[in-house]
Amino acid sequence: MTEHDQHEQNRQHRHTTIERTELGEGGPVVGVQGLGCMGMSEFYGDTDETAARATLDAALDAGVTLFDTADVYGRGANEEFLAPFVAAHRDAITLATKFGIERTDDLHHRGVRNDRAYVRRAVEDSLRRLGTDVIDLYYMHRRDPAVPLAESVGAMAELVREGKVRHLGLSEVTGAELREAYAVHPIAALQSEWSLFSRDVERSAVGAAAELGVAFVPYSPLGRGFLTGAFADASAELSEGDFRRYQPRFTGDNARANAELLAPVRRIAAAHGVTPAQVALAWVQQRSAVHGLTVVPIPGTRRPERVAENAAATGITLTAPELTLLEPIAAGVAGDRYPDMSSTSAAREA
Repeated sequence: MTEHDQHEQNRQHRHTTIERTELGEGGPVVGVQGLGCMGMSEFYGDTDETAARATLDAALDAGVTLFDTADVYGRGANEEFLAPFVAAHRDAITLATKFGIERTDDLHHRGVRNDRAYVRRAVEDSLRRLGTDVIDLYYMHRRDPAVPLAESVGAMAELVREGKVRHLGLSEVTGAELREAYAVHPIAALQSEWSLFSRDVERSAVGAAAELGVAFVPYSPLGRGFLTGAFADASAELSEGDFRRYQPRFTGDNARANAELLAPVRRIAAAHGVTPAQVALAWVQQRSAVHGLTVVPIPGTRRPERVAENAAATGITLTAPELTLLEPIAAGVAGDRYPDMSSTSAAREA
């Protein structure tokens, strides 16, 4: 197939409902793209509940079935927000939530807890807020190296046996940690940041996931919006309530340098007649074929029209020359993903 033919095929598939795939061996069957719900409650400035609810409905209409939240988003508010949607569509969706990042009334406190007592308390709180008696996919949000994985994953496995959780997931773990956890109980999915701007997971986690048959669920596949071209300098363009203002790669000299890296993304988008966001998502989706594992990205949005745009990216196939053009981007990115990288998998890579 020529490059022109591939572009024509992309145009023909741009408005199709997304396909489905199995999330890990024996895991739930979900749409090949999910929806990250974090921004519907906080982190990205002012929220609009009406638009957010319309976004949930639009996602389901587009074939999205994996809806991702966490107990830390809005200190439980995001789970409570999702509860009516969960109740209305319980049999049609795969519900994912997480424990492990502890926030208290002290606005400056953010800890990591993986001990058994915390796991058991966290799941009960999430079940109550979500208004359900079972969580389809339960993630350990961050890893506390001081707590043995056998204790953390063992406690999660207890929840499966008790019928409170159907499948287990991990977030921001290394390949070695994934293997160690899998030896305690099968893991359906690994969720970590993976995008054209963030590829540290390819050091060990991606290979381990492929080896074990664990699905990979990339969060922030659009580089927290930066890859879309929606903003060029977070500190100058985004509101005070937007946490991207405090992430090193999105402000000042780093942001200006990183914006220049988007030129090939824009050029490829123009050739396909699509948006830069769709090119970035198509790149992530194609990691499945490149690395031999199931990949289900969960781009977050609060606008219904963005759901349709994101879902259409699942029908785009980038050519080999285009993938080659995009390959160097991550190596040139200036600035870390977070001001404090200590709780990420990158900090624990050998």
